[in-house]
Amino acid sequence: MPSMQPYANPRYFVILIAALLPVIIGLLRGRRHRNYESFVALIFIIAMFGGDKWQQGVALIAYVIWQLLLVVCYGKYRQTKNAGPIYYTVLLASIAPLAIVKLTPVFSPQPSLIGFLGISYLTFKSVQTVMELRDGTIKQIDPLFFLRFLLFLPTISSGPIDRYRRFAKDYNGVPKQDEYLEMLRKGVRYLFQGFAYKFIIGYVFGTLMLPRVAHMALMQRSAMGGTGISWALVAYMYVYSMYLFFDFAGYSLFALSISQFCGINTPVNFNQPFKAKNIKDFWNRWHMSLSFWFRDFVFMRVTFMIMKKRWFKNRVRVSQLAYLINFLVMGFWHGVTWYYIVYGLFHAGAIIINDYWLRYKKGKSLPSNRWTGALAIFVTFNVVCFSFLIFSGFLNTLWFTHAIR
Repeated sequence: MPSMQPYANPRYFVILIAALLPVIIGLLRGRRHRNYESFVALIFIIAMFGGDKWQQGVALIAYVIWQLLLVVCYGKYRQTKNAGPIYYTVLLASIAPLAIVKLTPVFSPQPSLIGFLGISYLTFKSVQTVMELRDGTIKQIDPLFFLRFLLFLPTISSGPIDRYRRFAKDYNGVPKQDEYLEMLRKGVRYLFQGFAYKFIIGYVFGTLMLPRVAHMALMQRSAMGGTGISWALVAYMYVYSMYLFFDFAGYSLFALSISQFCGINTPVNFNQPFKAKNIKDFWNRWHMSLSFWFRDFVFMRVTFMIMKKRWFKNRVRVSQLAYLINFLVMGFWHGVTWYYIVYGLFHAGAIIINDYWLRYKKGKSLPSNRWTGALAIFVTFNVVCFSFLIFSGFLNTLWFTHAIR
C-alpha cells in the first residue's frame, strides 16, 4: 500500500482542506479546536509514514520520543550545578540522529534505518528549543505543546522552520474574525501561487527542460574530450536554478497556505531572492527560515565564542571565521559529498568578498543609480546560479561519465 505524499497532487489538497473544514469554521467563530486539529495531523502523518514507508514511520515515532525526553529532561535539570555539561550532552544527543542519517551514505549504500522525511526540519526545531531553554528565553516546556510544535502538519515535511515562542503565540491565541478572513485570503493566494510555481513553472523547468539540457551537456562534454565549458552546461546551470527555486518555493507556499488556514502565521521562506543586490542580501531572501536559523544559532554563537575566547582581536577576522564555520556546517547538513561542502565554502567566500567590497566602497563617492543596481543584481544572480550548479552535483556526473568512457 503506497503512502500519501504531502503536497504531491491536487487530490492531497482536496482531502486535507476537507479534513480541516471544522478547524476553519471554528476559527471563524473565534474558537480553536486543538484536539481535532491534532487528530487530523495524526491521521495524515500515519498516511504519510504508513504503507510502504512504515519503517520511516517507526523511525519518526522513536525520534519524537527521543527529542521529547531530551527537551523535557533538560527543561527540568538546566538550572542544576552541572548545567553546562548537561546542556552540551543534550545538544549533541539532539543532533545525533540527523548526523547519523547524513553520515550513513559515506559508509553504506543503504539509507539509514533511522531516517525519515522531514528529519532535518524537526531537528532544527528541537535544537532551537534546547538552546533557547538554556538562554532562558523559553521558561518551561509543555510536553504536549512541544509535540504539536514539532509535528505541525503543514511544515513537517518541507519547512519553513518556525520558532517555539512565535508558534506558541499564534497557537495559544485565536485571531479576530477580520484577521482570520485576511489569513484565509492569503492562504488561498499562497495555494494558487504554489500550484503555479510547482506544478506549472517547476514542471516546465524540471521535467521538460532539465533532462534535455543535461543530455546535451553530456554529449557536448564528450565531443570536447572532457574539457571546456559548453553552452549546454551554462543552460543547465540556469534551468536547474529556476527549477530549484520554483519547486522549493512552491512547497513552501503550500506550507504557508495550510498554516494560514490553521490560523498560524508560519514564517515566509522566500522573498524574491533573484532580486538580491549582493550575496548577503540573497541570504536574507532565500530559504529565509533556514538562513536566519543558521544566523541565530550557528553564526552568532560562534562569533560570541570566538570573541569570548579572544582567538582574534580583529572583529573582521572574527566574522570571517564565523561565516566559514556557518556555511561549512550548512554544506555538511545538505550532505557529506564534495559538491555540498564546496557549495557551503563557495558561499562563505562570496560573503567574505562581499564584506571586503562593502568596506572598500564605504565613504567613497562611487556611482549609485538604477544601472549600478541592475549590474549588482545581474552579478549576484550569476554567482548564485553558479553555486547552484555546484550544489546540483551535475559537475560530478559530467566528470564521472567522461572518466568511465
